[in-house]
Amino acid sequence: MSAISVQFGYPFRLYQIPFEMPDCEGEGEPRTLHLVGDFSAPAEFFVTLGVFSFLYAMAALVLYLRFHSLYGDNKKLPFTDFCITVCFAFFWLVAAAAWGKGLSDVKAATRPSSLIAAMSVCQGQDAVCNAGATPAMGLANISVLFGFINFLLWAGNCWFVFKETTWHTQAEPRGDSAAEQG
Repeated sequence: MSAISVQFGYPFRLYQIPFEMPDCEGEGEPRTLHLVGDFSAPAEFFVTLGVFSFLYAMAALVLYLRFHSLYGDNKKLPFTDFCITVCFAFFWLVAAAAWGKGLSDVKAATRPSSLIAAMSVCQGQDAVCNAGATPAMGLANISVLFGFINFLLWAGNCWFVFKETTWHTQAEPRGDSAAEQG
């Protein structure tokens, strides 16, 4: 009887993760196998977007607080800010969906029953292989949830940035008041 433990994590290049398959006959050394799959692209895109979002948010905060007069005087700056905010909202939606699918694939590739099915030693008639503990993916699930929350946050922020553009100020009706008439 032997237990097999496989450790994996970010960036989820599972094909690089080795684990030892025991030899049940006791004649040879254990064979080294590797997990299957490369799910690093959605994970790295998700993390990279988080870093860029943080850096942009800090730069915008400095611009809003320190150089507010420049932001108010320049008509192109609010429009650029609006376009970048819309792009970040879209990218958060894409990144959260991609990472959600990537995480689902990681779960499928690391499911103990999938690993047992791939081991030749478990295919013998005398071999009894039991699935052990399923990997804990709670924090990874929460990261997907926070990705969609980030999408909602950036999409909601689009309204506040839009209010600073000339598109919003042109749409406001100008009423003639009694003071202006006379």
